[in-house]
Amino acid sequence: MNKLLASISIALVLFSFSAAQTSDAALRRAMRLDSDQRDANGKLQTLAASEHLSRAETYMANRLFPQAREHWQKFFDNYPNDPGMPKALFGTARSYMWERQYEKAVFWFEKLNGDTSKDGREGLAFKGASLVRLGKNLEAAKVYEQYVQDFPNGERIESAHLNLIDAYREAGKYDDAETWVSRTTMRFAGKPAAVNALHARLRMAIYREKWQEAVDTSNGILSTARFTGSMTSSDEVKYLRGIALEKLGRSGPATESFDSIQDSYQSYFSPLAFSRTNSKGETPRYPVNQSDYPVIFRSALLASGKKFNVDPRFLLAIMKQESTFRPDAKSQVGARGLLQLVYDTAIKYKDKAGYPGLHPDDLYSPATNISVGSAYIADLKSQFGGLYEAIAASYNGGEDNAARWLNRSKPKDPGIFVSEIGFAESKNYVFKVMSNYRIYKDLYTENLERR
Repeated sequence: MNKLLASISIALVLFSFSAAQTSDAALRRAMRLDSDQRDANGKLQTLAASEHLSRAETYMANRLFPQAREHWQKFFDNYPNDPGMPKALFGTARSYMWERQYEKAVFWFEKLNGDTSKDGREGLAFKGASLVRLGKNLEAAKVYEQYVQDFPNGERIESAHLNLIDAYREAGKYDDAETWVSRTTMRFAGKPAAVNALHARLRMAIYREKWQEAVDTSNGILSTARFTGSMTSSDEVKYLRGIALEKLGRSGPATESFDSIQDSYQSYFSPLAFSRTNSKGETPRYPVNQSDYPVIFRSALLASGKKFNVDPRFLLAIMKQESTFRPDAKSQVGARGLLQLVYDTAIKYKDKAGYPGLHPDDLYSPATNISVGSAYIADLKSQFGGLYEAIAASYNGGEDNAARWLNRSKPKDPGIFVSEIGFAESKNYVFKVMSNYRIYKDLYTENLERR
């Protein structure tokens, strides 16, 4: 019992520390002190190591990355032997990764080489992820192999195996990818990682247009897999099998596969499957409680939707998932307001939205948040050719990740794209946003009038 209470106490302390670092009050304090504690040339004074680390964490939690790095640099210059060094190195590397400056991120992650602390282990995993985003898939694969070898019980051992499969696949090394599918299914037999590895084999077969192999792999997954905790589902596998059967010219079995998907508004794949078997390409409509899908801030939504050519119903779908319509919402990663915008993203679109002097607290204003968010979503819409699944995936998982997942999608089908999403959180997010969007379109016109 004492151990349990101690564990709970530690968890509460860590949570309280995290919440404090993310809070607006902590950010305002850090900004005020930084303004006051500079010399005549504007250079930041040298503070205690703990103070530099604390302010860096505050800025990092609110995604003000240059300000965080200023404090980490002072820490590096003045406290080279401090035990907080791995955390500061990791934070610096991670900040560059958030900014999509992946070459710089790799440079800083490499400073953690040989460090076996959690920051060292995380640094190695994220170094691999940065290399993938640079298109250096073979280098990334070597890093993930190093992680598997050095940290066989590491926190990211399952994802390291799965990332190896995708890295080799994206490098065109399909035999190596298959080798790691086999290793992963053996190492994690009976666990979600094994199902995810088989799912990777299925996705690879679809991409390579090996349709019979895709059917066989689908049947194998459906006959043996337990999907709980995995990145896929029986509905998804049936949908992919249906596509493969269509490509083989077996329309009857394809229809049977699509029809076997559960008929429910909670299933993302149900309306997709229905539209493939319905001669008119229609999608089903399900009874819902309209009060669960309100229209609020209608004037701001219509104005921004018209200005940026964004469907206001999609903005509502995002808003419902992100903040449940609370203007004062703030997440643990510093996202603010109705559309949960992070400041480093918001400042990219502030001028286009008409807010050149944007401050983090301004994102709590509904009109400001909706306008900046609409400018951002309009840019994503242009980048991803209007594919709303990709827009939602990018909104949650990042533009470069969504672009990778789209590049791995062949043929270009919404369901195939969703199957390629590599983060469980982003995949579930897309399911929820697209369900919201489908229902909002059923309930309201594009002018947000009740049908």
